[in-house]
Amino acid sequence: MIVGVGIDVAEISRFGEALERTPGMAERLFNPDELHLPGGERRGIASLAARFAAKEALAKALGAPPGLHWLDAEVVSTPSGRPHLTVRGTVAAHAATLHITTFHLSLSHDAGIASAVVVAEA
Repeated sequence: MIVGVGIDVAEISRFGEALERTPGMAERLFNPDELHLPGGERRGIASLAARFAAKEALAKALGAPPGLHWLDAEVVSTPSGRPHLTVRGTVAAHAATLHITTFHLSLSHDAGIASAVVVAEA
């Protein structure tokens, strides 16, 4: 059963400017593994913007409750590159209250926009 759906978009250049303007912002939004590609190089701004959109879409799928921590949701990629969400702490606790067992995630970025869709399923 679908419990919630969330969608979000982020303007890539605006998101990049915010990261440049605010030291430490990336580390407050993303877990270390989200900031880097599997080979160790820093992930590009478009990819980070899509991951930020995923966290916003996740919050919407959960009903946008107060008190969620950014680092309690992590976008992880399988070896084939398919993204999925790992949740813990505040996010996992709220998901449990809604009996959510599975999150489905789709990311995209094109024409200066990053987007994400999250479906929460019980």
